[in-house]
Amino acid sequence: MSGFVALFSGINVGGNRIVRMAELRAFFEELGFADVASYVQSGNVVFRSTQADVVSLTKALQDAFEKRWGFHSRIMVRDATWFARLVADNPYPEIAEDPTKLHAMALEREPTPEEIGRLAEKCTGPERFEVKGDVLYLHAPDGLGKSKFAEILPRTLKVPGTMRNWRSVLALAEMIGRASG
Repeated sequence: MSGFVALFSGINVGGNRIVRMAELRAFFEELGFADVASYVQSGNVVFRSTQADVVSLTKALQDAFEKRWGFHSRIMVRDATWFARLVADNPYPEIAEDPTKLHAMALEREPTPEEIGRLAEKCTGPERFEVKGDVLYLHAPDGLGKSKFAEILPRTLKVPGTMRNWRSVLALAEMIGRASG
C-alpha cells in the first residue's frame, strides 16, 4: 500500500459547501482506503491505497464525492515523493520560519512559459512567486488575506490549483511520510 494526500478545493470556505472531517474520513474508509487521517477543516486527507495511479484515484474520488455530497470539489491526489519534492524545492527557505507568509499551490498541470509570463506581469506588489513543475510557491509578506496578487492569481494563471500555507504543507508531508513508511 502506498500513501497519498487528497487536497480538496472549495470546501468549508466562508461557511459554504460544508463537509465535516469525520464524515470525510468515513467516506474514504467506505471506499476501501486505509489509515485515513484528515488535517484541518479545509479538506486534506492522508490515506493509504493499493491503487497507485493518482489519475485513477483522483477521478474515482471526485466522482464518488460529487455523488455523496451533491457538488463538485476539485481534488488533487499527490504521493509522498511529490510532497518530499515540494518541501525540498522550496525557493524561499528563509521564509519557511514564518509559515503564514509562505504558500504552495498544487497545480493540476505544469503551466506553460506563456502562462507564467502573464502571471509575472501582474506580480507588482510585495509578493513574489516561483513555479517549479506543478507547484507554485508564493511569498506573501503581508499575508495571503491582504494580498491583491493572490486574489488575481487563479484567473490570471488559468491553471486550476489549490493553495496551502507552509505549516499545512509541512504537516501533510510529515503525515504522508508516516503513512508511506
